[in-house]
Amino acid sequence: MAAIRFHLDEHVARAIADGLRRRGMDVTTTRDAGLNAAPDSEQLAFARSQGRVVVTHDAGFVRLHRRGHPHAGIVYSQQGERSIGDTLRGLMLVWERLTPQDMENHVEFL
Repeated sequence: MAAIRFHLDEHVARAIADGLRRRGMDVTTTRDAGLNAAPDSEQLAFARSQGRVVVTHDAGFVRLHRRGHPHAGIVYSQQGERSIGDTLRGLMLVWERLTPQDMENHVEFL
């Protein structure tokens, strides 16, 4: 079974990307992809083209989902509500329990 691959937008702490990578997960970031300050729609399109689930604290991605923009999945958590450790545990659970097919055009709230 294929594993979820993540793309973390610029609002997500670098420590989360580092923590996921240490656990063997395939992760890109907005910075890595050269997408700093790119519109949410562009980041969503990039992640979709790569088959990556966007991880974000930016509600703009959820609004794009509600407007019907296709995507490979979104994991949303309101900024400041979870510690880095809690966020890592939530993302690990998504990675362990869901497939890329489960996440297609789906929003998972942490």
